Amino acid sequence: MDKITHDNILKAHYFDKFSATDYLVKYRNIAEIIRERLSLKPDMTYITYYDDSGYKVSLTYREFIRKTYQLADFLLKSGVKKGDRAATFSHNHYDTVILYFAAWTIGVIIVPVNVSEESDRVDFILKDSESKIVFTREQYLEKLSKSETAKQITLTAFDNFNYDLYSKTFENEFSDFDKEAECLIVYTSGTTGNPKGVVLTQYNLMADAYAISEWHGLHNDDVMMCVLPIHHVNGTVVTIMTTMFYGGKMILNQKFNTDLFLKLLQDEKVKVVSVVPTLLQFLIHSENQSKDYDLKHFSHLICGAGPLTCEIASNFEKRFGLKIVHGYGLSETTCYSCFIPVNLHSDEHIKWQNEFGFPSIGIQINCNEMDIQNDKGEPLPENEKGEIVIRGHNVMKYYFNNDEVNNKTFEFGWFRSGDEGFFKLDRNGRKYFFITGRIKELIIRGAVNISPLEIDEVLSGIECVNSGIAVGFDNDWYGEEVGALIMLKGNHNDTSDTDKEKLKEEIILKCREHLPFFKSPKVVVFSDFIPVTSTGKYQRNKVKDLFKEWKEVQFKQ
Repeated sequence: MDKITHDNILKAHYFDKFSATDYLVKYRNIAEIIRERLSLKPDMTYITYYDDSGYKVSLTYREFIRKTYQLADFLLKSGVKKGDRAATFSHNHYDTVILYFAAWTIGVIIVPVNVSEESDRVDFILKDSESKIVFTREQYLEKLSKSETAKQITLTAFDNFNYDLYSKTFENEFSDFDKEAECLIVYTSGTTGNPKGVVLTQYNLMADAYAISEWHGLHNDDVMMCVLPIHHVNGTVVTIMTTMFYGGKMILNQKFNTDLFLKLLQDEKVKVVSVVPTLLQFLIHSENQSKDYDLKHFSHLICGAGPLTCEIASNFEKRFGLKIVHGYGLSETTCYSCFIPVNLHSDEHIKWQNEFGFPSIGIQINCNEMDIQNDKGEPLPENEKGEIVIRGHNVMKYYFNNDEVNNKTFEFGWFRSGDEGFFKLDRNGRKYFFITGRIKELIIRGAVNISPLEIDEVLSGIECVNSGIAVGFDNDWYGEEVGALIMLKGNHNDTSDTDKEKLKEEIILKCREHLPFFKSPKVVVFSDFIPVTSTGKYQRNKVKDLFKEWKEVQFKQ
């Protein structure tokens, strides 16, 4: 990385008033946290896991950390050492959480891969990250076999892994690294075809976990529940890292289950759970009633990672009587960078959630600084729209193997989010931020970033398509859904309406041959015009209204 990029990233890591040595946490690395938990609360339950069938497993801190050390021993004996990368390709499981901490204990970097990704993307991530080993489960071995890179590296299926073959003791020499050791590379879709590897350090995770636990009043034996995929930073940081940081208990679900959600909050005495807007919509449309459960231990839901509307937030709170604490962050800022204050008076809470056209994403947390800037890096005044920018202790180290993008992303000494927003001041002069859209044309469906260019490529290869673009349109169920705006080739324009409907179905089916369901267009709209800028760039945001009749539709696979 060249010096300009390094200097810009260093500025984005810390406030002007801090130096690189002014750390927010006392721990030298994550291994120290693990050892402290083992000494202070060995017999307290750390993790309880529920699989899809209802099967339940609980591990105390002693049992969990013993398995962590055993898996760390396996990694070392397999030739995986400090600075190497270990990929995961699995659904939520306690084995994966053990692997995360085993890797971090010896300075190995985790590369989580979404099992829903198409094979060529999986192959790109494994190759680009230079992963030495992949941990998976037997049900995913067939899909991994389609990756040429996976064939060349070690595959380990957790299903038959015997922890007891490995040492449960641990030598301090293996954790001889400091806070700035890299620990996680999360690949996230950008406005180009290939995903970018977001490199996070052990300090990034600890600093964000510290700020999250402080903001939400999490301490001692408080219980958090995870219903989000742990290949994403939300599941990893908000629930896994944060509970270990403050010494709490984590309830891990294989998947979100609408019918069991409130029952688990009751039975496990959950205080806080992190969700995305899509899950709120599923709950609103369910027959569940909070009055049927004893939720006296429950405080609130954290909600972010996707577009939350005033309507969904208001409908959920009225229906269930449970508070939503809205927030915002990105993989590049470890996870969350701002939240609505937890203890606002109900009138203030409703005001910031409903009175400005968008629910506020809140005020900056104490591990980072936020601002609204123009394209020259100049701060903008209250109510003026610009780009949301962030700098602080939770800002990523850099994009892996991507110096060109690093230079642009950290321009002017801040991380530039690509999201448009504004702020309003409260009576105490605090900035309440709002997100109004995206400067970058990502589609965010159910908290998953999708590059429209991937879909454009598939559309362009369909025989009847002259030109076509992917469009992220507003959808009550997933925040955004994927649509396709198509200009047909000349000989297809004069066909009957019936034949055009058949063409729409054909286009959707052709996309499904190349793309997973979540990325495939659900709706096709024909047009004789696709708007472009003066430089020929598609203006996707200008055609979103063409898909407004599908706003309330839930598209099922």
